[in-house]
Amino acid sequence: MDQQLEVFVTVAEKENFSRAAEELHMTQPAVSQYIRSFERIMGTKLLERTNKYVRLNKAGEIVYHHAKEILGLYTKMHYLIDDLTNNTSGPLSIGASYTFGEYVLPHVLAKMKESFPFITPSVTIGNTKDIAELVLGHQLDVGIVEGQYEDKNLVIHAFSEDSMCVVASPQHPLSEKEEVSLEDLANETWIIREKGSGTREAAERMFHTYHIKPKKSLEFGSTQLIKESVEAGLGIALLSDWTIHKENANGTLTILPASAISIKRQFSTVLQSPFQTKALQVFLDTVTNKETLSEVKNDFYNRK
Repeated sequence: MDQQLEVFVTVAEKENFSRAAEELHMTQPAVSQYIRSFERIMGTKLLERTNKYVRLNKAGEIVYHHAKEILGLYTKMHYLIDDLTNNTSGPLSIGASYTFGEYVLPHVLAKMKESFPFITPSVTIGNTKDIAELVLGHQLDVGIVEGQYEDKNLVIHAFSEDSMCVVASPQHPLSEKEEVSLEDLANETWIIREKGSGTREAAERMFHTYHIKPKKSLEFGSTQLIKESVEAGLGIALLSDWTIHKENANGTLTILPASAISIKRQFSTVLQSPFQTKALQVFLDTVTNKETLSEVKNDFYNRK
């Protein structure tokens, strides 16, 4: 059954029998036979076929969703059993929200690689909500998310604190002030992330805590785009210290002196299953180790 699931998922993702056969190192007739056999077992057609494309129908979408979960669990089971007798090695699928994934995680993985070179991590970057859902669907071994995310079906453990700051272009009028008031901030255009983002959640928490009602807001889908937009003078933003260190050092972004505001948030690990491969245990030990994170931060902040 696992072979049929793998063939079905590959055909669904490639939307083409020939490309799926090439991916699976099989012949096209063999792929077609697997699909026909699988559809007989399911008792219904799962794919719409034309000369131009192969697409999932409604039943196929349901089967595809669960097939991905089943294959993820099957792979995890295989590596758990393999771990009983072998050294720490193998694949590790990690998901991370943008701030941690793009600015912190690469340095954590480099530290892990020094002692465990046979672990082969793959990384998916997305907003907090998307990463949590992928973990819940067994498509990621572990997620790192930002902010106060909650889900009763996930094991969520806060392991590090992240400081947030309000930033503007050096040419922005507020950059000239010795102290920026809450009223000043309310009168500005704010550039914020999309719903589901940990950075968006932090901004909304700040607005609520300090009773700030922005005059205008713009919603952009990436931290890099927000930084470029702030540099261009489109508005101000609340961003993590990690994300603006280089720009602040180079003088392309300025941290506004708003002492009335103090916003911190948590980085948290997100797990779905209590069973962990050795590779996952090693990653969790590394990423939650305070000394390791301190070394990473020192190295990061000392870079020019």
